[in-house]
Order: sequence, then C-alpha cells, then structure tokens
Amino acid sequence: MYKIGVMGDYDSIYGFAALGLETFPVKDPEEAKKILDTLVVSGYGIVYITEEWASILHREIEKHGSNITPAIIQIPGISGNTGAGITGVKKSVEQAVGSDILFGENN
Repeated sequence: MYKIGVMGDYDSIYGFAALGLETFPVKDPEEAKKILDTLVVSGYGIVYITEEWASILHREIEKHGSNITPAIIQIPGISGNTGAGITGVKKSVEQAVGSDILFGENN
C-alpha cells in the first residue's frame, strides 16, 4: 500500500496529521529537496506540496514528473491560493484523457 505525504511550511500542513497523513514541514530549499527526493524513493503514492514550496522546487518536481509514483499535487498554503494547483491537476487530466475537460468554461 502506498503512503501519502504532505510537505510545506508547518502552519500550512500540520492539520493533515489529524487525517493520518505523514507531514514533512520544511524551512529551507536544501532541506525540501532532500525530503522530496526521499519521498520519491520511499514508497509514497501521493505527495501533496504547498504551492509556495512547489514554486521553489519546480525543477525537482519536473525531474520526477515522468515517474508513475508519486503523484506530486500542489495544494494551497496559508498564504493563499495562486491557482497553480488547479492548473497542474487540469494539465494532468488533459494528458490522461486527451482533451480539455473544462473546454468552453472560464479557464
């Protein structure tokens, strides 16, 4: 069974522990890179990462983007929603289904 991890600043992710998810608070980019690399090779099926940290780690995330697992999914943090998470999910669905699922709507 795959594990689910959540990484980002502590204030944005601590609530996920109550849901039984493993949380990985990060404070600096080097630590975040190491944690992401560890999660990729440690049997995680899904890694949620705050949009703020995803923007900092975009190269590392792209490096792992061709892997089947883990799915790296951006979530809003306490600083708000930038829309990057929705854009990433939309792009993944378009690749999987072969078309824009929101065609004709305000995207």
